[in-house]
Amino acid sequence: MGSKNQSRSVSRRNLLKFGAGVLGTSAIAAGLSSEILTPRRAIATENLTPDQAIDVLIEGNRRFVDRKRKYPHQDFVRLTEVAMGQKPFAAVLGCADSRVPTEMVFDQGLGDLFVCRVAGNVVTDEEVGSLEYGAAVLGTKVILVMGHERCGAVSAALKGAQVPGKIGSLIEAIRPAIAGKVGSVGSKEAYPPLEAATKANVLYQVEKLKTSPVLAQLIQAGKLKVIGAYYDLDTGTVTRLA
Repeated sequence: MGSKNQSRSVSRRNLLKFGAGVLGTSAIAAGLSSEILTPRRAIATENLTPDQAIDVLIEGNRRFVDRKRKYPHQDFVRLTEVAMGQKPFAAVLGCADSRVPTEMVFDQGLGDLFVCRVAGNVVTDEEVGSLEYGAAVLGTKVILVMGHERCGAVSAALKGAQVPGKIGSLIEAIRPAIAGKVGSVGSKEAYPPLEAATKANVLYQVEKLKTSPVLAQLIQAGKLKVIGAYYDLDTGTVTRLA
């Protein structure tokens, strides 16, 4: 088999798996660029800095909370603009909880956010690979790990619940985040133990993401920020943690 055919046989997953330390993010982007088409119109958020991208998210959430949503990029024109390609300005690793619809919470639309959702907003190999792809290839400027009030997955980890099937893998991914950082359920602290545990889990998952060579290189180059946040189910407010 010739070198050209061998190159074609390298899968998307393997390219991401090699990481920045082997191929570099530019090589990853080059390897996948043939599959990514630029939308027909320039997207205003494409040239944002990481800090500006964070501001756009914060401003969108403020509109959501104040009931002044603009519903941007949600019409048929936008649908046709991004049908052949995407350039999301931010990525969100959030919980799968049905009460936290990401685009609604940040008042964004089609093609704006690259979203990964999993119970407990935990970092697994699949989530890392997806977010590496979003940052290195699609050009997201920020990765926001967002936990939320009254998270069932974190609560189960706190209680040491016995659960069936693969649910236990989620609890095991959360336990290191809360070990030794919060009191037992029912203890008297400055804030509820579940809230403390949820925030500790967010910060733990943020640090796990930063160990990715692909993401670390982008962070060092000033092209990406990885931060944490907490969503209040009662008010709709997103509070930045780190």
